[in-house]
Amino acid sequence: MLEFLNQLDTQAFLLVNGWNHPLIDPFMVFVSGKISWLPLYLVLLYFIIRQYRWQSVMVLLIIGLMITASDQLSVRAFKYVFERPRPCHENDLLPLIHLVNGKCGGAYGFVSSHAANAFALAGFIILMFRNRHRFIGPIMFAYAFLVAYSRVYLGVHYPGDVIVGGMLGIVVAITAFRVFRLAEEKWCKKSC
Repeated sequence: MLEFLNQLDTQAFLLVNGWNHPLIDPFMVFVSGKISWLPLYLVLLYFIIRQYRWQSVMVLLIIGLMITASDQLSVRAFKYVFERPRPCHENDLLPLIHLVNGKCGGAYGFVSSHAANAFALAGFIILMFRNRHRFIGPIMFAYAFLVAYSRVYLGVHYPGDVIVGGMLGIVVAITAFRVFRLAEEKWCKKSC
């Protein structure tokens, strides 16, 4: 069964990675960059401060802890445990891969930290603003999807790496949101 899933993942990878174009390569490198999304993060910061005022310090602390947890779990609970090589480290696949800029990353790819972190942030923001700013949901989902997709396009992750990474990020987001709600209740009891 595991071998079948691995073959399916490899075929899906080659299909997605094969849909490439030289004009799209720089865009996917940009999408995959951490600093590229700074304007989005600043807009989110504005909405958080506007909505939560002084509580925004607590919100930002929880977001920081959530991203740290998502990132560390993706590495320590998955990459170092499963030790699944990235597709760009598979010698048999290398001639078939469209590897943009020749950058492959670390040895292991399961799960994608980029996908885990992007879906954690997106999930948390969607949960926070779901009743106030409905337009944020589609924007955040598109952000997380693009980041995850870019990792397969660039040749550094299998689709399974980003799917499971996204699922991990969502679980971390839900947990962080519950922590936020508990903290908000305690805060409100003291100051509301």
